Amino acid sequence: MKPNNLQLPDWMELAEGLHCASPAPSDPPFEGKRYRTLWISDLHLGSKGCKADFVSHFLKQHDCETLILVGDIIDGWRMRKRTYWPQAHTNVIRRILTRAKRGTKVIYITGNHDDMLRRYSGVQFGNIHLLDEYVHTTADGRKLWCIHGDQFDGVVQCHRWMALFGDFLYETMLHVNRWYNQLRHRLGFGYWSLSAYLKNRVKRAVNFISDFEEAVAKEAKHKGMDGVVCGHIHHAEIREIGGEQPISYYNCGDWVESCTALAEDFDGKIQLIHWVKLDHATLQASQPATV
Repeated sequence: MKPNNLQLPDWMELAEGLHCASPAPSDPPFEGKRYRTLWISDLHLGSKGCKADFVSHFLKQHDCETLILVGDIIDGWRMRKRTYWPQAHTNVIRRILTRAKRGTKVIYITGNHDDMLRRYSGVQFGNIHLLDEYVHTTADGRKLWCIHGDQFDGVVQCHRWMALFGDFLYETMLHVNRWYNQLRHRLGFGYWSLSAYLKNRVKRAVNFISDFEEAVAKEAKHKGMDGVVCGHIHHAEIREIGGEQPISYYNCGDWVESCTALAEDFDGKIQLIHWVKLDHATLQASQPATV
């Protein structure tokens, strides 16, 4: 893919001092849950839709040996149009860098919204590895192909103008959803996603998700993998695809609507975590529901 001239945000410069930077002295000892591997995708930092406070709180409560960022961590498409980078987004980056400083292996897989980083694929700084794809071996010996997934989206690959227009419509829907949820919060109700609701009920969207999952699983099987981990479509899922020799399909979901992540325990079992913030004032999060 041809590189663009997007100026990277200042936080990238922080990585240069990763070896000498010290964690904030005010950080308390970790008391949350520990996993062998965590996968998160589609944060869309740099966009107003990103729930950066959710991400920060999740990372504060969960530790891991390997953190895999499955693309669209930074929303370069949005940042080309305007600069939006509040402190909450910087806090997410600092948490990731601090994890890397403390020994966590961080794999950053590029996506279509952060495609400006693909020119640097293969670069490693400290414990952070920038890649277009990655093969992860689970504790029980399974090989999982980790990709963002935009390679299997024909609209993104063949009709970029249509993808950008769809992105504009999606942002508009999220804007409406923010106003609606502010009203719900004042009335004492929890978060509700309009776009997720429409995805689950519009036949064409359901068919697109199904076709995407089948295509990704088929390619993973062709590569000799036991499973695939991806993001891109903002639809968290764990399921087996195929007949006698099924492929395990895992989708991280996103941190714009669903606020979900994948977690591997030290026996190799992978679960889907739904991290839902119910109290917007105190950042109190619900107990994670696993599938």
